[in-house]
Amino acid sequence: MTLAIQADDVRAAAERIRPLARRTPVLTSADFDEQARVRVFFKCENLQRGGAFKIRGASNMILALPNEALARGIVTYSSGNHAQAVAIASRHVGAKATIVMPEDAPRSKMEATRSRGAYIVTYNRFTESREALAAGILKESGATLVPPFDHPMIMAGQGTAAMELLEETGPLDALITPAGGGGLLSGSATIGKAIYPEMRVFGAEPAGANDTFLSLEKGERVTVAHPNTIADGLRSPQPGKLTFPVMQQLVEKILLVTDEEIRAAVKFLLLHLKILAEPSGAVSVAAVLFHKLPAEIKTIGVVISGGNVDFEELAKY
Repeated sequence: MTLAIQADDVRAAAERIRPLARRTPVLTSADFDEQARVRVFFKCENLQRGGAFKIRGASNMILALPNEALARGIVTYSSGNHAQAVAIASRHVGAKATIVMPEDAPRSKMEATRSRGAYIVTYNRFTESREALAAGILKESGATLVPPFDHPMIMAGQGTAAMELLEETGPLDALITPAGGGGLLSGSATIGKAIYPEMRVFGAEPAGANDTFLSLEKGERVTVAHPNTIADGLRSPQPGKLTFPVMQQLVEKILLVTDEEIRAAVKFLLLHLKILAEPSGAVSVAAVLFHKLPAEIKTIGVVISGGNVDFEELAKY
């Protein structure tokens, strides 16, 4: 089966997104290594523009659109981080952005999206379909849909995070990223396995939103109707049509973590590395911290995918 993207698509994306995406730092922590019993290199996308890796995919797609498409506007649906990324990239190119967001999205994400000039349409994620709402807007406006994960340009853009990480670290035993819809994981696996074919690739997922785990086990996409987790960015009900085959071929396993383990990882990063990760961004950290990896792995790159969290929620940790 021909996969949606190849390594050269990620390399091309790295050049295209330079005007908007930052090259985020790679950090280490002796305290974390000691507790996790593995040498860890953190790719800090929580320090990315917009507070998450999502600017990579959004800018890769939007910066490639022709002017006539930009004039009709941009539409997307997102719980927050992709929404902010689309708003940033749309403002950069002078296009109107309309974002369909769940009404229970973190307040900080909604406010940040609105402050960047986007128009927000809210919906009830338990009773309404975000895809249907977006389809209605697209039909009326003729705008372009910039989906959160299931598009080759989005997948390729997200993979640039892993590409930068490996350029700094050199060979590693393994790489791990969060698994939501699969854009970051599929893009990272594509470029990671191209650079170091023997490197093992893992995803991390909340136990209450384990659609990718179940899908890889079954060999076909499985839907989790109402994902239940504090990791709001990982509540996609199923992996993407395009991302799933990539993960099937290149990802060894999805590691599951509990919400309690996610909270502990967020707290550890804040107290020991002095960096703030949101729950969705810390699932991969939790998987490593709580020894979910095979014991023979000695070095690993960990993508901290985002750092946007409401202070009121953080205070509960």
